Amino acid sequence: MRSFVPMVDDPRPHDSRRCDLLDGYTQGDALWVFGYGSLMWSPGFPVAERAAALLRGWHRRFCVVSHVYRGTPEKPGLVLGLDRGGACRGLAMRVEPKHAREALDYLWDREMITRVYRPMWREVELAQRKVRAATFVADRAHEHYVPERDPAWAARTIADAIGQNGSNRDYLKATLAELDQLGIHDRHLRAVLAALP
Repeated sequence: MRSFVPMVDDPRPHDSRRCDLLDGYTQGDALWVFGYGSLMWSPGFPVAERAAALLRGWHRRFCVVSHVYRGTPEKPGLVLGLDRGGACRGLAMRVEPKHAREALDYLWDREMITRVYRPMWREVELAQRKVRAATFVADRAHEHYVPERDPAWAARTIADAIGQNGSNRDYLKATLAELDQLGIHDRHLRAVLAALP
């Protein structure tokens, strides 16, 4: 089986990261995607199977400024990213092969709108096995990356921010609700929620 490569007549600008993402998938295989924020509760692509998963080496944090989905340039919000260190419990989602290319294209268009994320293929641990999954980690060199700040600062930023996908406050609450359903306790997100004015 061969890897997907971008179509020659693809009208979108060439981007080596897109090539890396598409080349990381082998045609005919199921696709796994690791979600740690809104992808868990609003994936936007057909999901054939959901499983709690652990990604080592990265942790979930409000480290990405949002000027589009959950804020505006005038009043930025914050969204979650994977930052280096620790581990993250989230959701692994399996996509059937017939939907894989469409899902990867959709993920690129959704997650890479400002290029603040870096697409990566990483091994995640499920209950009985390990799978290789596509995920998006925060790019520390990007201007929208936010170094570690206290939960009170994050809460103040999130409190009244609204973007094209709705309020930043609702984004936080929906993510926590999904984590609760998965039996995952995230102290950082709980501290941000508790500090909301």
